[in-house]
Amino acid sequence: MNLKELKELLDLVLEKGITEFELEEKGVKVKIKKGHDSLPPPTLIAVTSGNPGAEVPSSMVSAAPSLEKAATVEEVGVSLVRSPMVGTFYRAPEPSAPPFVNEGDRVKVGQVLCIIEAMKLMNEIESEASGEIVKVFVENGQPVQFGDELFAIRVSS
Repeated sequence: MNLKELKELLDLVLEKGITEFELEEKGVKVKIKKGHDSLPPPTLIAVTSGNPGAEVPSSMVSAAPSLEKAATVEEVGVSLVRSPMVGTFYRAPEPSAPPFVNEGDRVKVGQVLCIIEAMKLMNEIESEASGEIVKVFVENGQPVQFGDELFAIRVSS
C-alpha cells in the first residue's frame, strides 16, 4: 500500500463517517480509529509489515489528516450540539414539513433537533439538554462533518 492509497482510504473513512476500520493486504496491516473526544481527527493506530525486519515509511504513519477546531467559544450556560457523524443536515423530516426546531424554541432532553443523513440512513439527533435554542449554525441540506456545531442551547435548570 502506497501513500496515495492510504490517503484515499483515510478520505473514504472520513467521508462515510466510519469510526473504526482495519485492512490487511500483502503483509501490511492498517487500523484506523476515529476518537470520541471533542474533535479528534482519525488516528492511524498501527501500520505493520508482514516482514519482521521491514520498515514502514514514516510518511505513511503521519498521513492522518487534521481537523481544525471549531472557532466558537462556549458561553456559560450554553450547550453546543455537535454533529456525531459526517452526512447531510436536515432541519425537517421531509422537504414540505416545518423544521423540528427554530431559534427561540424551548426544547427538552430527548427531543429531535434535526436529521443527519449518512449512507442513505436518516439519523435523528436528539437534544441532550433542556433549554432554549439560541443559534442554528447549519443551513438545511448542507453537508456536515464530525464535530461541526449544529445548535447552541441556553440550558435551563
